[in-house]
Amino acid sequence: MSREYRGKKIVVYPEYLDSRKSRIEGRRIPLSQAIPGPSLEEIAKAAEELGLNPVIEAEKAYPRNWWGRRGRVIVDKTDSKLQTLRKIAGQIKSKRR
Repeated sequence: MSREYRGKKIVVYPEYLDSRKSRIEGRRIPLSQAIPGPSLEEIAKAAEELGLNPVIEAEKAYPRNWWGRRGRVIVDKTDSKLQTLRKIAGQIKSKRR
């Protein structure tokens, strides 16, 4: 049921997937699907395995946490943002086991 979103991108900050963060602090996915302390490299590798053509921007900061420059990953948009975040988190979880 996924649509093709040609030329569109999604920004993925580590905070979106981090189980140590609350929703107010930026976590976007349910706690049961989130992972503790995801790194940019893990996110990029998972996105690459999903065929999302990741681009790492290490110098960037999440706007709600502008002083902590953890970076971000830009990926192709093939599904909704939430579905994409869930897929990336699931891929990282399967690699960590």
